Amino acid sequence: MSARRVLFLCTGNSARSQMAEGLVNHFLGDRWTAVSAGTDPAPRVHLLAIRAMAELGIDISGQRPKLVDEFRDTALDLVITLCDQAMEACPLWLGAGVVTHLGFPDPAAAIGTETECLVAFRQVRDNIRQRVFSYLERLGEDHDATSGL
Repeated sequence: MSARRVLFLCTGNSARSQMAEGLVNHFLGDRWTAVSAGTDPAPRVHLLAIRAMAELGIDISGQRPKLVDEFRDTALDLVITLCDQAMEACPLWLGAGVVTHLGFPDPAAAIGTETECLVAFRQVRDNIRQRVFSYLERLGEDHDATSGL
């Protein structure tokens, strides 16, 4: 069975969607292939997102923010919006894949010391791992049941 493809979509594609891409490819890469993009990409992946992921042994330092248009013609099974702004832009999505929304707070908006902000990134990272993985696992079970596997 080939891996199903998921696009994680945010506004800046610098934190939440980058972490989701890294988590899914690292932990669920045998069943899912993840990519990420933004409706208004930031210049670079947020350094605290890179640090939070490195704590799990996942290196996203080579990833880059991408404009959603890069994936319009890509075969996708699923598009998951991770922020409200991206969800609002999704009625414009003309590409393949079922669109669903799983919202998370923007850790880049955290205020405080670097240590306090890193806590926000960890919380979002861990919440993404829990909620997104649970959602993808349910989809996998439904897919297996309907395909007779």
